[in-house]
Amino acid sequence: MNNELDVIDSLEELERFLLSIENGGLGLEGVAGVGMATNNSDGRPFVAVFDNSQKLILARWVTKDVYEKGKDLVRNGPRRTH
Repeated sequence: MNNELDVIDSLEELERFLLSIENGGLGLEGVAGVGMATNNSDGRPFVAVFDNSQKLILARWVTKDVYEKGKDLVRNGPRRTH
């Protein structure tokens, strides 16, 4: 992961992260999708940003609570427009 200490621990923080991706605030190019997943080796949940080739371009750890409660937010996108 990009930073072991930078864990998304609230739905509000997850929403801000998703909005920053949508708005281009992270400087990522070629973003095609976002999804939730778990690490194969230790089962830790994370949110992943993919390009058109489904290659991982950015990932952030999330807490188990955010993983469970944030799936719809990731699937449907953030509701806020600002």
